[in-house]
Amino acid sequence: MAARILILDMNADMYHARLKRTFPNVEFLAVHKAADAEPAIDHIEVIIALGHHIPNALIAKARSLKWIQALTTGTDTLTAPGVLPPHVLLTSTRGIHGPQMSELAFLNMIALQRSFRKMQRNQAEAKWEQWGQPILEGKTIVIVGLGLLAEHLAERCKLFGMTTVGVSGGRGNAPHFDEVHPRSELVKLAGRADFLMLLVPYSPETHHLINRDVIAAMRPSAFLINLARGGVLDEAALIEHLQAGKIAGAGLDIFSKQPLPPDNPLWTMPNVIITPNIGGRSDRFVEQTMRIVEPNLKAFLDGRLKDLQNLIAH
Repeated sequence: MAARILILDMNADMYHARLKRTFPNVEFLAVHKAADAEPAIDHIEVIIALGHHIPNALIAKARSLKWIQALTTGTDTLTAPGVLPPHVLLTSTRGIHGPQMSELAFLNMIALQRSFRKMQRNQAEAKWEQWGQPILEGKTIVIVGLGLLAEHLAERCKLFGMTTVGVSGGRGNAPHFDEVHPRSELVKLAGRADFLMLLVPYSPETHHLINRDVIAAMRPSAFLINLARGGVLDEAALIEHLQAGKIAGAGLDIFSKQPLPPDNPLWTMPNVIITPNIGGRSDRFVEQTMRIVEPNLKAFLDGRLKDLQNLIAH
């Protein structure tokens, strides 16, 4: 009999070793590429993988599929119409990415406002130049999206003496936020931000939520940081405002087209920090995801489907 549970990931062997210790009687297939799973896909009941790394074509061939455990917070590629049959359960690892996402947020905020890229260029030229160093204390961060990642980041921003303002499509308050406002006030709030931080999930409702009007409302001293999804941000409008010097800079970890094409003007802008979609990654990622994967797999095998964590409607 072919494997029952498919682990599709660059670290598939690590996941397999961990899970096999806990579930010795379960059959696993651990592969690095989706193509390697195709010979056994008819018998696969469970797929454990990064949500956006599971091809639609593979799902369509998985006739025995009952559950997908995404190793990501975002599952928009799986909840798109027609991707998953209605009977297939979907869970995420929402809640485990707080440390790495918050640290990347701080890397961007500190590096951008202190012109760290300029310091690096000066270092390469052995040029000694000093300027006043902006600090985070007293700055206002406007966080668009009010999930667990936003709460994690806001708690740490408060330790730095920042004012935390949340923008939500549904929540009226949240821990560690000084204020919470509806999305209808986004343009006004963008005008208050020293940092406009994007952490909102992608959906048809949030497509280009950060549009030309929102970016135009930002102050010339403000920075935009996108750790959410590429489709949330109107990149063309951002590029125009950066080129015109209408905002101070941007930190971008996600893009509408990935990898970011070499001819995209964002690459050469001195006030832009580009990271290659690594916000959710960490050197402890397998350990972090196991906090949800192991209890979820035990609940699934026991038939306790109501106990699955982070169950997502689709």
